[in-house]
Amino acid sequence: MRLEVEITGKTFKSAAGGTHEVLAPVRFTLQSGEVGVLIGPSGCGKSTLLRIILGLDHEFQGRIIRPPEARIGMVFQEPRLLPWRSVEQNVRLAAPDVTDKKLAELFRILELEAHRSHFPGELSLGLARRVALARAFAVEPDLLVLDEPLASLDDALAGRLRDEIATLVARRPVMTLLVTHSLDDAVRLGDRLFFLSPRPAHILAEVPIGIPREARDDAAIAAIKAGLARQAQGEQGAERSGRDVS
Repeated sequence: MRLEVEITGKTFKSAAGGTHEVLAPVRFTLQSGEVGVLIGPSGCGKSTLLRIILGLDHEFQGRIIRPPEARIGMVFQEPRLLPWRSVEQNVRLAAPDVTDKKLAELFRILELEAHRSHFPGELSLGLARRVALARAFAVEPDLLVLDEPLASLDDALAGRLRDEIATLVARRPVMTLLVTHSLDDAVRLGDRLFFLSPRPAHILAEVPIGIPREARDDAAIAAIKAGLARQAQGEQGAERSGRDVS
């Protein structure tokens, strides 16, 4: 199972008739069992890139190659639960064939056992995000897309949910694409980091993380982040030198 992203350009027209470039060339691949992380500033085109990858936007130059039979699980920035359905009904609606055993295990990992019959309006944001994760994993996806799933959560809750995501990803090989603004989330969950430029977005750097996810303690995370900071400083210095020479 392999995802190939080869976008050469994406533009849109404004209401005034002007043409705006959203994506410059963006190319990367993702293998089964690998977690790729897209990191970039707000408004750079990350959401547009996800829509293209998911097949929701066909107005672009380039190509997206993924197995035609691939099942896709999606977790949006907002949980997007049906308010008139219970927690269990929301999950079963997306995955009608999920077994009772599978669902019970998902609810156990995500600490939702006591909330199966609750409705979205009775849930905190953290619990609603857990339900959205359960819904995505219940379909047993081949490609999992997580669009800032930890946004607007306090650090403690985000940390717990991040650990739960890592547990679920480790249980079954799945291509995972995570969008985040948090470098901490990126280095704790990702296998490869893709740093995007401001609009029109292109990949400034692709950084693999060689340390297995389960071996990344706080010291290892700090070392990885320090290495990324040194790399960024070196690239900025090289860019300044290039400008001085010119």
